[in-house]
Amino acid sequence: QVQLVESGGGLVQAGGSLRLSCAASGRTVSNYPMGWFRQAPGKEREFAAAIAWSGGITYYADSVKGRFTISRDNAKNTVYLQMNSLKPEDTAVYYCATKRPGAMWSPHQPTSYDYWGQGTQVTVSS
Repeated sequence: QVQLVESGGGLVQAGGSLRLSCAASGRTVSNYPMGWFRQAPGKEREFAAAIAWSGGITYYADSVKGRFTISRDNAKNTVYLQMNSLKPEDTAVYYCATKRPGAMWSPHQPTSYDYWGQGTQVTVSS
C-alpha cells in the first residue's frame, strides 16, 4: 500500500523560504514519477513541480519556475520541494502525489496521479 506523508508547511513572510518533504512508504521514489500540486481556497488543484523516475528530469509550473526546486533523496525515500522567494499567491495546501505502475504520465495533470498525501498548509503573509 502506497502512503505519502507531507510535512514542512507553515507560516512565512513574503520573500522567505520553506522546504516541504514527502515521505513515501510502499513505493520507491526513485522508480516512479513524483509530483507536487497545490490548492488554494476556492481554486482548483494546480501543478507545481514534478520529477521523473529516470534521469531525474524535472518539470515546473511557470508560476514557480526559478523559485521552487524539486528533488529526491533515494536513501530516505523522500521527495522535497524547496520553495524560495515565496509570494502571498503561493499560499495553498500542498500535496505530494505519485502514479501506479504502467499508467501513462503527464506531469502537469492531476489525473495522471493515483496516490496522494494528506497535504500540508503553506501560508505566505505580505
